[in-house]
Order: sequence, then structure tokens, then C-alpha cells
Amino acid sequence: MVLYLRGWRPHFYSTEGHKPVHIHAQRGDRGCKHWLDVEAYEILAAYPRSLSTRDSREVRKIILQHLGDIADAWGASFELRHSLAPAR
Repeated sequence: MVLYLRGWRPHFYSTEGHKPVHIHAQRGDRGCKHWLDVEAYEILAAYPRSLSTRDSREVRKIILQHLGDIADAWGASFELRHSLAPAR
């Protein structure tokens, strides 16, 4: 888990390091996934699952407010894992 705010649990899965930077967010049975372009300070909704317009705005706001922290956590998690992988 990356963080937990306003009932939302933004997170990523440890098996997704091969994909471009993105974040999932879940609150109860509602969830979504956003692709992150950290350099351009932009996010793009990949899929909204049962989100109202209000929920969608709230998640985007949380992600944008914590974009740097999310990107740092992604990098730390996946770069560390890749550096520990055995050489082939």
C-alpha cells in the first residue's frame, strides 16, 4: 500500500513492475486505475469501476497531490526488486 486517504487506498501490485507507472485506488467495491506521467504531471484514467463523477474527481485530486510520493514508491519498489534479480 502506498497511502490511505479519505477512505481511498491507492496501491500498486508487486507483479506489475514491467508495466508503465500506474496506480490503483479502491474504496469498498469501487475502484479505478490511472496511468501516471510524472514528468508531464498528468494522469489518465485506465478504468473506473463503479465510480461516480465525485469519486473520480476525489481520486484524481488525491493522486495529483501525492504524485511525487507515488512515483517515488513505485521506483523504490520496482528498481530495488530489479536490482536484486539474479543476472542472466
